[in-house]
Amino acid sequence: MEVRKIRIRAGTLTVDAELNASATATLIWHALPIEAAGQTWGDEIYFGIPVRTQEEKDAQAVVEMGALAYWPPGNAFCIFFGPTPSSRNRNEIRPYSPVNVVGRLLGDATKFKQVRSGTTIRLER
Repeated sequence: MEVRKIRIRAGTLTVDAELNASATATLIWHALPIEAAGQTWGDEIYFGIPVRTQEEKDAQAVVEMGALAYWPPGNAFCIFFGPTPSSRNRNEIRPYSPVNVVGRLLGDATKFKQVRSGTTIRLER
């Protein structure tokens, strides 16, 4: 399967990313473009998207810097760029509960530290 590149726009910030081959990532790919007001939770941005699916068997309780994920309980897309309030130390990136990892940012994930709650986030092909 070819790599599915997407672009994430958050205010004046534009970052390229790629989606993986998971079932959840495929659902998100087919729902693009998606636009919503982002909320922050520590060094995570999340927002509801029009995708409904369950936690995958390989859902992760800890993710890597720059991970893109889907949070099933909130039907939310998540962008991780540092520790969250659930992290157990400053090097751990722990979602509120397990997430389906659907891709990764290309480039410096910490650029998202400048994005504030309420900023419109757009995911597009």
